Amino acid sequence: MMEESKLTRLQRRYLMDCVNRGDTLPIQCHPASSKEPAPAFSPPVCQPSRFSAKPHLRPAKVCQAGDAYAREKFKPRARRDLEKEKRRLQNILATGKDVERNTKQTLVQTKEEEIPEPDRFEELVNEIQERKEFLAEMEALGQGKKYQRIVLTEISQKMREMEIIDKKRCEEMRESTTKDVPAGNKSNPHD
Repeated sequence: MMEESKLTRLQRRYLMDCVNRGDTLPIQCHPASSKEPAPAFSPPVCQPSRFSAKPHLRPAKVCQAGDAYAREKFKPRARRDLEKEKRRLQNILATGKDVERNTKQTLVQTKEEEIPEPDRFEELVNEIQERKEFLAEMEALGQGKKYQRIVLTEISQKMREMEIIDKKRCEEMRESTTKDVPAGNKSNPHD
């Protein structure tokens, strides 16, 4: 390649020296001298050149100047309650049971029991509303005909389930009101 590019002997020798040392090849070669051309800019000390064949080590001063050797300040965390742990261990050794864990489990169970079950009727109302909103969105996007039959079928099923729940509630209400109201004007035979 050097012969084809018509380099002078000085230029060829300079390029061969660069290759033997493992340095990067110069971008331009001066035709009359074998001196290295002066760089247009000087790269920063801590950054190795881009085209380096050998890895360059950073000097110690550059490493120490960065924050690699800075330590994090100690931040103490909340300590555990030693007295509480002593009482717990005393209870375990004395009774063979962990009293605090049992109380925590009972508290969790009572909290779970206090949460009322959601009303199925209200759930159905919300589901019907969601389906109506979905259908309105699809109609706005021009896809209403595609989903209309499916959504209306689902809504009618939800309505049927709501009617069944409503009938059961009405029957329960009738039974509870008939039990609470005294029956007619029957007189007491002991009067």
